[in-house]
Amino acid sequence: MNWIFIHGLGQKPSSWNKVKDHLSADRKISCPDLFSFPDNGEAVYGRLYQAFEKYCADTGEAVNLCGISLGAVLALNYAVDHPEKVKSFILIAPQYRMPRLLLKLQNLIFHLLPENLFRASGIDKKTMIRLTNSMMSLDFRSGLCEISVPVLILCGQKDKANLKAAERLADLVPGAELRRIPNAGHEVNQEAPEEMAACIEEFSRRIAAPVTE
Repeated sequence: MNWIFIHGLGQKPSSWNKVKDHLSADRKISCPDLFSFPDNGEAVYGRLYQAFEKYCADTGEAVNLCGISLGAVLALNYAVDHPEKVKSFILIAPQYRMPRLLLKLQNLIFHLLPENLFRASGIDKKTMIRLTNSMMSLDFRSGLCEISVPVLILCGQKDKANLKAAERLADLVPGAELRRIPNAGHEVNQEAPEEMAACIEEFSRRIAAPVTE
């Protein structure tokens, strides 16, 4: 079973390394660098999503997606737009309707932070602020009830900004399963990689198991 792991804002593909270390060696995983997509142009959400959409389409098959934060938004967006092209997906610290107040507060904090703190994320401060501003109007509620593939939602128990949205999303997506990761905050792939990997392995085995009468 092939997977695409999608990093979050402020992360890089290497942010998945600790999780991958605890996954089966034969599991095929690709970790695209969202901010190195060709022809991405100005870093706004619409362009980023189009580049991600093409990346998934270029695989030539239905995909299994695993995304955290921004990556979860992209995964959910793709699943809503292309349900026939998604086998299953895992969302970590997801939002299905962008919390405008939270994004505005986040951008205010970004404005106050020095430029050098953004370099490790692969994009500069101006680009990050532009990207988050472009996400303000995202709302996937109308398409959630149409999702029919297996869905696992993970959220750190300490991630107060996203836990309620994760719980509500689990109620809105038919058959979705929610797991809270103890002692973890927002970056579950960094803070609790072993626990997250165990959830991925169990979910993958379950959805791959043959259906019996």
